Amino acid sequence: MSLRTRIKICGLTREQDVDAAVAAGADAIGLVLYPKSPRHVSAARAAELARRLPPFVTPVLLFVNEPPEGVRAACELVPGAILQFHGDETPEDCRRAAAGRPFLRAARIPADPALPFDLLKFASDYPEAQALLLDTHVEGYGGAGKTFPWSRLPPNASCHAVLSGGLTPANVGDGIAQVRPRFRTLAVDVSSGVEASKGVKDAGLIRSFVAAVRAADERLAESIHVPLRAT
Repeated sequence: MSLRTRIKICGLTREQDVDAAVAAGADAIGLVLYPKSPRHVSAARAAELARRLPPFVTPVLLFVNEPPEGVRAACELVPGAILQFHGDETPEDCRRAAAGRPFLRAARIPADPALPFDLLKFASDYPEAQALLLDTHVEGYGGAGKTFPWSRLPPNASCHAVLSGGLTPANVGDGIAQVRPRFRTLAVDVSSGVEASKGVKDAGLIRSFVAAVRAADERLAESIHVPLRAT
């Protein structure tokens, strides 16, 4: 059993930020192909950035309600990418657009506990998703740098999950401690929490975020007496 939390740095727009994420030990980088996002890059630009990645660091292409032909065209430019559907895509929309490629499905969870959200039903609706990305529901798309109440998550979900929404070097350790036991595996996804400005990352904050994740993994492994493996 390995408790190593995978790390995705999302919303990259510059070569130096890709290099900083790789140097810090990120497992994946996110490239936003949603034109209304301040972190938007074109498919051609995403391909340029993805070519800087070494083996075993994965590009993730983020789409919001993109037609299948647009998804396919981007995938031709960035082969080997994982897809992330972050809009109102139905299970059939995801299936058609992904065309057999691995994909993440964003679950936009309301911060207001009075608003219902059934994550277990959502997971059952998207059985082909490689993982559910747990983000905060706000106007528009994306978490807007806000967390949702992690206590809203079910105690024994059987799916793989990616925790997102308002994560920073200061709170990601608490997020892992609270959320990791609820899922089969957990990854974390950060964007604004490691930025100097929208779309411009801070290399020091990226390093601090990765260090905080690794420290949380160590604490969790010690608490349940499981050796922490690098794989």
